[in-house]
Amino acid sequence: MTLISMFEQSVEEHGSKPALAHKPKGGTYQDISYTEFGASVDAFSKGLSTLGIQKGDRVAILSENRPEWAISDFGILKVGAVNVPMFSTLTAAQVGYIIKDSGSKVICVSTKNQLEKVVAIREEVPSLEQIIIYDELEEEAPDDVTEFLQVCNRGKEADPSLDIGTDEDEIATIIYTSGTTGNPKGVMLTHANFLSNYNAAKSLVEVGDTDVLLSFLPLSHVFERLGGHYVPLFSGAKVAYAESTFTVAQNMQEVSPTVMLSVPRLYETMHDRVLRAVEAGSSLKQKIFHWGVSVGSAVSCKIQQGENPSVILKLKQSIADKLVFAKLKTATGGQLRFFISGGAALPQSIAEFFHAAGILILEGYGLTETSPVISLNYPEKWKFGTVGVPVPGIEVQLAEDGEILTRGPHVMKGYYDNESATAEVIDADGWFHTGDIGIIDENGFIKITDRKKNIIVLSNGKNVAPQPIESQLVQSQFIDQIMLVGNERKNIAALIVPNFDVLKTWATDNDVDTSDIPELLKTRDVQQLIQKEIRERMTDFADFEQVRRFALLEKEFSQEEDEMTPTLKLKRNVIIEKYGHVIEGMYSDES
Repeated sequence: MTLISMFEQSVEEHGSKPALAHKPKGGTYQDISYTEFGASVDAFSKGLSTLGIQKGDRVAILSENRPEWAISDFGILKVGAVNVPMFSTLTAAQVGYIIKDSGSKVICVSTKNQLEKVVAIREEVPSLEQIIIYDELEEEAPDDVTEFLQVCNRGKEADPSLDIGTDEDEIATIIYTSGTTGNPKGVMLTHANFLSNYNAAKSLVEVGDTDVLLSFLPLSHVFERLGGHYVPLFSGAKVAYAESTFTVAQNMQEVSPTVMLSVPRLYETMHDRVLRAVEAGSSLKQKIFHWGVSVGSAVSCKIQQGENPSVILKLKQSIADKLVFAKLKTATGGQLRFFISGGAALPQSIAEFFHAAGILILEGYGLTETSPVISLNYPEKWKFGTVGVPVPGIEVQLAEDGEILTRGPHVMKGYYDNESATAEVIDADGWFHTGDIGIIDENGFIKITDRKKNIIVLSNGKNVAPQPIESQLVQSQFIDQIMLVGNERKNIAALIVPNFDVLKTWATDNDVDTSDIPELLKTRDVQQLIQKEIRERMTDFADFEQVRRFALLEKEFSQEEDEMTPTLKLKRNVIIEKYGHVIEGMYSDES
């Protein structure tokens, strides 16, 4: 079996059922059936053949999530080529690097804006022969630019036979790691890599032809590629594409997803909005809310302990659902079975809050190099604060220093054209070194403590894992983002981006002038407020782990400023360099 044979089998089995849904600007969601989807894939793959694409050639995709992305992926695979996906947020220089490094002969772009990026670096990438654009062009296109529909129409007129004979051990995709340091590396994943992970995930989490998924995480990321693309489409489910990351809340209500994948940021934002709405309400509404959460938490505790809630507790839960949690469930579309979280650490308190509300978030763990799932919490076996148990068919063990190692059919073939980098992470016995530090409890659940390279070593030799501390502090309503620093220093300090909306409301209520944000952040009142939040939330940490100093930043960390990866991980080295003067200022009294 290969990815394309699995897809064609699904098309044959599910025929007229909706496979994809998209929302044109100003319109409503429109369905594309499996039969229509399959015909488009066939036409596009033959169209690629007419452009000279052959087995083993690389074809890049630079696009937001949309039906053409999915059609292109399977069309590329059907012609035996290799898909090289890119985040739509990449700069022209980053796009040029990936095209050049992968030797891509064709690139598919979504819009005129993405086309301009490629045009800007066109002369620097001699391997590139053709550009395919999904949108219709308003003006006459250059000779090397072709509209997507034109390629499909050429395919429809081409020789009807297209039998490439792709093998499961051949490379299906080269995914370039977003890279928090240095140039990205191309991860080579085979058809067998993906299918081993698909089978493992499907054995734990049932997704079927009655499910609907809302896709908004980038399909260029392996988490969405497997969980929000291959898993549902091989299972007969429907995948609806969000209009953008800014319309997810609205699209959830329009689509009513039953399953949804996201990074923790979405859940944290939903949680914050709920708390803000409660705080803006009357004292009676606040009392009812906190009572409902306490009831939901009691039910959650019983379930986690493997016990059934009492009749009285179930009755209270029913009342709490109607009075407190109904709006939250309606906001998700009202049909949600569960969320799946990945890409970064999910604060345990967030998972517990949603479960108290009757919404289960299943957290998993993996990397691009492991295609991607290593471990997963699933409906029959889960534990908050962990990333679940290893999925079937793979091995996981801890190195002496606590680094998580894994071996099995999910591990990549290697980094593209980079044997030395491959040898650094896959040892002679086939173990892939994840770079993550963790523990495995007595029940087999894995808990990630931090990235190995993120560990802060103080001047006294003490090692501090920043992730647990950051996860604890970011739960404060006044803290939006945080990054710890302190390598070779006497103690830990933090760069903090406040939640400006919440902070301004607090300042107004406490008669603190909010007309000038930079000045507001310097006021003694605000400094004492943040200090109090830090002190109250760090009671369970050791003395050497305490945050002794902090600086409040006027602007949030963002992808646009190259401070975050497309999966919203902090680029710590970039931030340390950018705010070096701020960090030095925090430690100015150290000799």
